[in-house]
Amino acid sequence: MLTSIDDIFVKAKEKSSLSSPKKLVLCQAANAHALEAVLIAARDGIITPILTGDREKIEETAHSIGFDIEGIEVLEASTPEEAVEIGVRAVHDGHGDVLMKGGVTTPQIMKGVLNKEYGLRTGSMISHLAIFDIPAYHKLLTLTDAAMNIAPSLEEKAVIIQNTVNFLHKVGFEDLKVAAIAAIEQVNPKMPATIEADALKQMNKRGEITGCTVDGPMSFDLSISMESKEEKGYDSPVAGDADVIIAPDIEGGNFLYKCFAYFAGARGGAVILGAAAPIVLTSRADTMDTKLSSIALAVAGA
Repeated sequence: MLTSIDDIFVKAKEKSSLSSPKKLVLCQAANAHALEAVLIAARDGIITPILTGDREKIEETAHSIGFDIEGIEVLEASTPEEAVEIGVRAVHDGHGDVLMKGGVTTPQIMKGVLNKEYGLRTGSMISHLAIFDIPAYHKLLTLTDAAMNIAPSLEEKAVIIQNTVNFLHKVGFEDLKVAAIAAIEQVNPKMPATIEADALKQMNKRGEITGCTVDGPMSFDLSISMESKEEKGYDSPVAGDADVIIAPDIEGGNFLYKCFAYFAGARGGAVILGAAAPIVLTSRADTMDTKLSSIALAVAGA
């Protein structure tokens, strides 16, 4: 059973030991936190790194954080845009297994990912998954979507849930409980999030969303607190024991993401799903530890 971020690292190392480590392509690698995370992951046998960008700048950055990139493949690029194109092409052509954002912006790397000629489009919806090890919670908690989809429709939320569940099954999770959260736990015609949460529950019962149990609408406290569940007399197999939180929109998801990271003392990692390969796309403000955990998560679910 996976109960901590450390368990994700164990799973990633197990997968790497069964075959050769996954090749991770870091776009515009002269970024200290991203490069450090990649080189630590390589040192620990989780991945084999491929770096794109200016070799001299990458070497300088590596030396500044106490590493040497001798023997590591570097794909030369003179601009961020070129670094992205070369990196995405490498994954597209099968030379890499995981793509990672380095010293480029999210729009820059996503433009490459969505490129019709050499990108990683699959026809499936792309979504964001973040997993957290929160000291106050009894198990790992996954949050979706906090970064990619601004105001997903009901149908899009169903795809986001299925993307998330399918990926978590590959990581090793079973019997997933998904909470569709809203401000209240009753369906209110004036609150679309409650209507869609109830609809997601019905879609799950009809077999349109599989591999999990979906319930909602429920307030956030109900999704993670047995005390709240008992106080409110809320009968649900998900309440108080959620594995996955599906946010009503990007604002709600992003607020929760930042609260977990900054107020709850959580360790976490995040990946982009729905492309031809997992994408490690963390915020510039995320720590090196978050980037390293994100690499382990991507490998565990690859």
